[in-house]
Amino acid sequence: MNESTLRAKVMGALLGKAVGGTLGMPYEGFRQTLDLTYYKPIPQAMEPNDDLDLQVVYAVLMDKMNPVGVDRRHLTAAWKHIGMSPDEYGICKRNMQLGLVPPATGAYDNPFEDGMGAAIRTELWAILAAGNPQLAAAYAYEDACMDHTGEGIYAAQFIAALQSMAFVENDRDRLLDGALGLIPNNSKIRRAITDTRNWWKQCKDWQEVRTRIRQTYPTDNFTDVTINVSFVVLGWLAGEGDFGRSICTAVNCGEDTDCTGATLGALLGILDPTSIDSKWLKPIGRNLVLTPSVTGIECPPTLDLFADLVLDLRRRLDGRSPSPAEATPKELDTKSLAVRVRIGFDSSISIFEQAEASRKAPEMPANSKEVTLAGCWTQWPWEDCAGETMYVKYRVHVDRPRAVRLLLSTREPVRVWFDGQFAFGRDEGEFLPAFHRPPANQSAVIQAQAGSHEVLAVIRRPKQSRPINWCIGVSEVSDSPVCDQWLANAFERVG
Repeated sequence: MNESTLRAKVMGALLGKAVGGTLGMPYEGFRQTLDLTYYKPIPQAMEPNDDLDLQVVYAVLMDKMNPVGVDRRHLTAAWKHIGMSPDEYGICKRNMQLGLVPPATGAYDNPFEDGMGAAIRTELWAILAAGNPQLAAAYAYEDACMDHTGEGIYAAQFIAALQSMAFVENDRDRLLDGALGLIPNNSKIRRAITDTRNWWKQCKDWQEVRTRIRQTYPTDNFTDVTINVSFVVLGWLAGEGDFGRSICTAVNCGEDTDCTGATLGALLGILDPTSIDSKWLKPIGRNLVLTPSVTGIECPPTLDLFADLVLDLRRRLDGRSPSPAEATPKELDTKSLAVRVRIGFDSSISIFEQAEASRKAPEMPANSKEVTLAGCWTQWPWEDCAGETMYVKYRVHVDRPRAVRLLLSTREPVRVWFDGQFAFGRDEGEFLPAFHRPPANQSAVIQAQAGSHEVLAVIRRPKQSRPINWCIGVSEVSDSPVCDQWLANAFERVG
């Protein structure tokens, strides 16, 4: 591949990503189907998107390295330049504050381990390892392990490998087979992509295939990798080579629409930069637009200059593999981070039948005892519930008088008190422990004084034999909820 072809494909990746992300951004989180055929509304510039933010920050910081390398230990420096903290981003930052290093930052206490956060930032790795999918997947791991484990990592490796091969291969089936070959046979993401391909062959109806994907791989989280990467593949299959039709199909599936549109747009731009019609390019221009959360770093002003920066990094990196990362005791042992709580059980469910105005904090059952939980996210076995109602009491520390956001997310009926005062509660619903988008009545802003506080959660045991799944968190309250940061040391921990 000559230099001019390589640069054209790199620009195709960046422009395709900008187009797809801009198309999908207004509909992020929409869980029904859409009927887009073009931008709606028509933009005046590319929409800023965290899909590109971290990649740009990574590249700018790597440019300062001598020699250049791709290493999780160095990539962690990028996170201090990103102000937003949604989902797995916030978990990663909290875990760094707790003293963990990758891969523990992604693996420990992470209810968003299967989110799209890493799968959306793979173009950098694909370009740096263009034509070498194994190396692209290795680079993607160094990045993804910071805020994911399991399927979240496999999805990033799959997309990075797919995009890397697209620089030198055009056959769709060979591309998909090759990228799938780099992730485990028993992974859910591999099964879902295989199902998507088979279902498409059977019916050639994208809406029917979408329905099957959502029914077979249900999730409360619209950023889940399994459904969204499947939608990327479905858009590619249904688009039949047409750029606009492909990205519109992916976005029309709903869910994490900016990410599916951007990821597929980048892939198609690599395969054929000329497939991106001018009608898609003219409204967004070529300026590199990042979110306001990127601070403390000077970034290239245009997509063209960013392409030049990445191509220079590629030449300097010269195909070097990631440096072996030595494990540290803190990386492997998170026992000191266990959270102290009191847990008790009661046979009565009357507390869930009281009117909110009369709800007073109940006393802990006489059978309550102190236990330790691995972290803020708990999956308590159904068979270990010694009653219909579970009481969990936490000690929370606030370092100074401030407004805090208290979150407790669970699928079960729940009631929560802060220092004896009713905070919130609801009956059954989604499990989504995100400060910026919690399900209704699973969080509250509280004016807390400095010092220690008690949080009491009363959770009803599921009627079905399934674990009680809940996650508690306390965050600072910022001007934008997407930037709310976990208060890492808010809970009483063993260490």
